[in-house]
Amino acid sequence: DFLDALEKIVLGPARPLVLSYEDRERIAYHEGGHAILGLVVPGADPVNRVTIVPRGQALGVTYQRPESDRYNYPEAYLRARIIGMLGGRSAEEIVYGTKTTGAENDIQQVTQLAQQMVTRWGMSDKLGMVQFAESQNPYLGRGYSQRSFSEETARLIDAEILGIINDCHDEALRLLKKHRAELDALVNALLEQETLNEQEILEVTGLSAAPPLKMDKLPLD
Repeated sequence: DFLDALEKIVLGPARPLVLSYEDRERIAYHEGGHAILGLVVPGADPVNRVTIVPRGQALGVTYQRPESDRYNYPEAYLRARIIGMLGGRSAEEIVYGTKTTGAENDIQQVTQLAQQMVTRWGMSDKLGMVQFAESQNPYLGRGYSQRSFSEETARLIDAEILGIINDCHDEALRLLKKHRAELDALVNALLEQETLNEQEILEVTGLSAAPPLKMDKLPLD
């Protein structure tokens, strides 16, 4: 009941959309990709619920919630977050070989997180422990910012951000290909039941909760 209420508050009431089987299946694979990576990526937040019931602007949602409050974020955890966020697009690529607009919000969050890793938190070996986040200038008005680094550094920042995202995308593809059978089983269950809780997800996939996080970079081999 609490999860139903949370879903309604965060996303809005269910929308009575008439979706084709093909659309429902694609949405199920998208959400299934998020969920599977939430189970197999070390340190990922527990997957509490997956649904393909349209609510608000969302056609489906995967809920992940940490077991306790977090106040400090290791680099490996942030990379795990990015890998999980890319699970929807990666699943679509594997199953259909095409891309859709459904990953827009995921891509936005991934880009913002990778930018902060590089420009705010010193998580780039090539750039080191220097903050490159652009500062707002109150004398220029809202929307104007000052950049205190060169064009060459800006290009390196872009390359490092793209490198993080591409590495995590490759890892998402690798893991979903490895667990394709579990992904298919989860999708079939979603198409039948539309919403699955944590225990149902574990039973359908035969997987257990994500293994603990090692306090270093995730291997991307």
